[in-house]
Amino acid sequence: MALSSTSHPSLSFFSSTLFFTTPLQTPKSLLTFTTPSSPKPLSLSIHSSLSTLPVLSFSGDKTGEASVDLKSAPPETARAVVHRGIITDQQNRRRGTASTLTRAEVRGGGVKPYSQKKTGKARRGSQRTPLRPGGGVIFGPKPRDWSVKINRKEKRLAMSTALASAMVNAVVVEDFEGEFERPKTKDFVAAMRRWGLDPKDKAMFLMMDVSDNVRLSSRNIGTLKMLTPRTLNLFDILNADKLVFTRAAVDYLNTMYGNNDYEGEAEDDSEEVEG
Repeated sequence: MALSSTSHPSLSFFSSTLFFTTPLQTPKSLLTFTTPSSPKPLSLSIHSSLSTLPVLSFSGDKTGEASVDLKSAPPETARAVVHRGIITDQQNRRRGTASTLTRAEVRGGGVKPYSQKKTGKARRGSQRTPLRPGGGVIFGPKPRDWSVKINRKEKRLAMSTALASAMVNAVVVEDFEGEFERPKTKDFVAAMRRWGLDPKDKAMFLMMDVSDNVRLSSRNIGTLKMLTPRTLNLFDILNADKLVFTRAAVDYLNTMYGNNDYEGEAEDDSEEVEG
């Protein structure tokens, strides 16, 4: 009696000899193979996410609105794309300098500590054994390269997808670098409250350039990250409760991660970058 698999109409268990006890039981009529039909290619089209953010002045008044149109991965692959991007970033930050000594590398232990017999103790041939304090380490870490490569377009798509998902908690503020005549954390906290931000919540500021007074005024706030396009990363985007952009930063996001073709996309398309 012939048995057939119900998982795939063109695949039979008899196509593998693992299901027979002896090779002599393999009937010749069951050695024919059928070619499965080619599956239809999946649609990997990139979606566009348009968000409208309120624009606030330094005093906290609404002065207008700003549109952010970013590329995002399809819903069925967005989570995987962002996960791969953040894992790549975190893994590429590892220095890989952890190192331990094996019993062959530990100094000393060349002489047998005591006699083999007549001591009442366990046999021991070296003081460098991993069973003794100060001995070698079994399967300990050694210096290695943890870097992982990711395609340039894939990394950029992960960044734009993460930004698009965080726009529900984002706000745009007018340029406020000239509002701080001297560094003062109290004034910066007061400005955050006027913008509807709680200093106890994690916030990420994206500015094209951070002046010294703004940097010194905000550095004592442990829940705040002040970033520029050069330091923008996936972890800080996903870890923040609130995102604050300047108008120049919004223009940068629309240019770099917007629905238009990526700037400089034609250059080095085949290259891969590390994190």
